[in-house]
Amino acid sequence: MNDIELAARLDRIESRAAIHELPIVYCLVMDERNVDGIRAIFSDTASMRSIDGVFTASGLDEIVTAFTGRFDALGPTNHVTHGHIVRFDDDDPDLACGSVGSHAELVRNSVPMVAALRYRDTYRRYDGIWKFEDRLMSYMYYLPIAEYESGLGDPKSMRAYGDHRPADWPDVLHDGDGSWLARYFPVSTPGRT
Repeated sequence: MNDIELAARLDRIESRAAIHELPIVYCLVMDERNVDGIRAIFSDTASMRSIDGVFTASGLDEIVTAFTGRFDALGPTNHVTHGHIVRFDDDDPDLACGSVGSHAELVRNSVPMVAALRYRDTYRRYDGIWKFEDRLMSYMYYLPIAEYESGLGDPKSMRAYGDHRPADWPDVLHDGDGSWLARYFPVSTPGRT
């Protein structure tokens, strides 16, 4: 392996570590309602969306405005990430995509609730710093704690807005197109056969 290949592999390792921190920082920023943090982790041209279309914001200022409006309906929150898969763009060393599993415990409109979330992300590096370029939220459930047992298997387990709406996933149970998942299937490791 030559020095150029070694430098590229080291860059990927360091980039992966930096990208893995982004969703964790996102959780802390959301829980602490830290607007400066939102501005630090999203790019100026970022977008933040939800599959159901309820949340949609383009550009950093619009993302901040959308979140600060959402904070008004929320009491304490505890966002937690689980697994995180990252894939790099082979043609652009400053571009990557990822998928993050997450849960949240929260109080929304004075009702204690729990949510299972997934994020499909695009990350871009600006001046050496990785940021969210796009986040797409989806939900398996968003339930009042009192309805968790009965609502978990219900295809209409999205109850954040006071009604019963369809869950976003699992796709296979809701006739969705799960083809997006293929981008995260195992890939070869550079330098190995």
